[in-house]
Amino acid sequence: MRSYELMIIHRPEMAETDVAGQVAEVEKAIAESGSVISRDLWGKRRFAYEIDHLHEGHYSVVSFEAELELVDRLDRALHLSDAVMRHKIVRRGAA
Repeated sequence: MRSYELMIIHRPEMAETDVAGQVAEVEKAIAESGSVISRDLWGKRRFAYEIDHLHEGHYSVVSFEAELELVDRLDRALHLSDAVMRHKIVRRGAA
């Protein structure tokens, strides 16, 4: 298994508890065939530039280990989620 880091930006109108619930669902999906290393909820932050006419969003970072198939499924699910504005999955330790 390889190590990855996932950053998610949730919509600003969501409550902190809803964001934490969404991140917990992502962690549950990862735990089915991988392992969660850490999670960090950054809270609501202002964007450097406007995204979809919005100026802020809730940031969260999840570090995990998984196979590529899980990463692909996770990427597809986050792309389709209405609660997620942007997400990025990066392989950790890649040269």
